[in-house]
Amino acid sequence: MKRASERAFFLAGFFVTAIAIPALAVAAEPAGAAAAPDAAAPPAPAGASSDPQYVIGPGDDLQVFVWRNADLSVTVPVKPDGRITTPLVEDMQAAGKTAGQLARDIETVLAQYVRTPQVNVIVTVPRSLYSAVKLVGQVKNPQSVAFHEGLTVLDAVLLGGGLTDYAAGNRARIIRKEGGRTIEIKVHIKDMVERGDLDTNVALRPGDTLIVPESRF
Repeated sequence: MKRASERAFFLAGFFVTAIAIPALAVAAEPAGAAAAPDAAAPPAPAGASSDPQYVIGPGDDLQVFVWRNADLSVTVPVKPDGRITTPLVEDMQAAGKTAGQLARDIETVLAQYVRTPQVNVIVTVPRSLYSAVKLVGQVKNPQSVAFHEGLTVLDAVLLGGGLTDYAAGNRARIIRKEGGRTIEIKVHIKDMVERGDLDTNVALRPGDTLIVPESRF
C-alpha cells in the first residue's frame, strides 16, 4: 500500500514538471523576441551616403543609432553652425567629420551616462557642400553637385546641362583626394554622350572634381 502511494506521488510530480517546463519556455520567448530589434543598426535609407570618406556638413540629415538605447537614437539635422544636438549630447560639432569620427565622439560623451555605448551614424540625406562634386570647365552650367550614393560622371554632366560646343569631352578627368595624395582618373564623356559607351562612366566620390577641358583647334 505504501509503495502504491509513493508511486502515485511520483507520477503526480512528473506530470506537474512536464506541464511547467513548456510553460516557462513559452513565457521566455517574448522577452527574446522583444530584444531582437536592438541587435543591430537599422538599414540605411535610400539615398543615404555609406561612403566612409563622406565629410559631414551643414544641411545634412543624420541618423544616430545607439545600440540597446532606443530613447537615445534619433534623426537630426546638422545646423548651419555645423553642430547637432541629441539626447544627453548637446551642441556637438559634426561638420568636418566623417560619420565614423562623429560616432566615436558621441560615444565618448555618452560613456558618462551609459556603460560601453555603441553608436552608429548614417548620413541619411547628404546635402553638404563639404562633400559636393565640383563640375568645372566646358559644361553649360559649371556648379557644385550635391553628392549622393550612386552618382556617376554622366549624372553630373547632365545636371550641369551637358557639354558646350567647345568641350573636349574625351579628355575630361576626375581629380580625387585619396589616402593623402591626389590622383587623376581619365573619362571619355564624348563617347558616353554620342555613342553610349559607358566604360568610363565611373561612380563619383565625395569631394571629387570633374574637369572638362576646352578643345584644341
